[in-house]
Amino acid sequence: MSDSSTPRSTTPRSSRRRVQEASSPGRSSQHQPARRQSWAGKSPQDILAHYPTGKTPPLKVLEVLIELFNALHTSMAKTVSHKTRQERAQFLRRFFRDLKTKAGFKTVPDPRNLGQKHIRAMVQVWQQEHLAPATIQTYLSFLRGLAMWMGKHGFVRSPDHYGLSVDEYQRHEYASRDKGWSAQGVDIDTVIAQVCEHDRFVGASLRLIRAMGLRRKESVLFRPFESIVPFESTGLPPEDKSADRYARIKGKGGRVRHIPLDSPERLAAVAFAQGVVSSQDAHMGNPAHDLRKNLRHFDYVLTKFGITVRERGVTAHGLRHEVLIGHYEALVGTPPPVRGGQMVPPELDRQARQSVSRLAGHARIRASGAYLGAVRVQRHPGSLDVDGKTEAPPEGSS
Repeated sequence: MSDSSTPRSTTPRSSRRRVQEASSPGRSSQHQPARRQSWAGKSPQDILAHYPTGKTPPLKVLEVLIELFNALHTSMAKTVSHKTRQERAQFLRRFFRDLKTKAGFKTVPDPRNLGQKHIRAMVQVWQQEHLAPATIQTYLSFLRGLAMWMGKHGFVRSPDHYGLSVDEYQRHEYASRDKGWSAQGVDIDTVIAQVCEHDRFVGASLRLIRAMGLRRKESVLFRPFESIVPFESTGLPPEDKSADRYARIKGKGGRVRHIPLDSPERLAAVAFAQGVVSSQDAHMGNPAHDLRKNLRHFDYVLTKFGITVRERGVTAHGLRHEVLIGHYEALVGTPPPVRGGQMVPPELDRQARQSVSRLAGHARIRASGAYLGAVRVQRHPGSLDVDGKTEAPPEGSS
């Protein structure tokens, strides 16, 4: 935020911005908010001291906290995406307003005086509004971040502390519906071919998603020349080598994974993408646009071809589901639970889920459940599977 007394620059500033966005599609100037000049050299504690509790409107204090901390990740030394910042800021503003308008508190508390009674009351409101447990979990995560901004680590408790059962807030981790394109009758190859004919850049991104299970953002940021590295550059142990070349993918949380180019489909997808871009360092988006504009264009093109929940019951992310479901099936020989597959030996299931998690770019094996469904494995008759359900013994057995 610049000082109002500083004269505005004209053409040079906008030119620099365009050049920066062209070289780095994921970063635009608005993603890097500047501090107020009056805050220069001051710590957050010093700044907040100028807004004393009881004398400063609570919502003004909240805006100061958002301006100071919202760009930062709550657990890692890095910034978060514009989408996360926007969603978190919007939620926090709404939360404090709703304490008065929905939860019945007479006054809005200063964020620094937020208490457990406020959180409990709002969780009850959310439950009465029939919000999904996953949504409430996200809201608690946002509040946990706010507490950490104020140095109150551990202040926001686990969901069960606020009356949510473990079954409720963990169930969302397992897919209960097959979100893959084929499950909704979408002819995948035909749609991708049609998109390629209409927009080769978006079509190339779809081919990359289809071949490697990328997120849509990862496919747009993918640099088909620079992202391809030899096995020796991956840092993987020699026994893990399955191809000479790998695609280097930087995913959520800055985690880097390497996907082997070990199939004709993956090699063809990369080759097609290389034929689309205009330079060796180009990504799959329009270099004149920032990441948000490129993602909006990607979504616009897919909407044009009916890839929406309303029209076909699928989204672009469903293509990623399709790939990860197929990967599991190729490893175990039967579809995953979300697609009605048979139960498999526990160790085989675990290894397959671990492989799916690695391909998807997740650190936890449990994350595979969001694509595959809850774990169901073969066990002895009468024992419990990992979902806590008893398997009935076969008829005639004792």
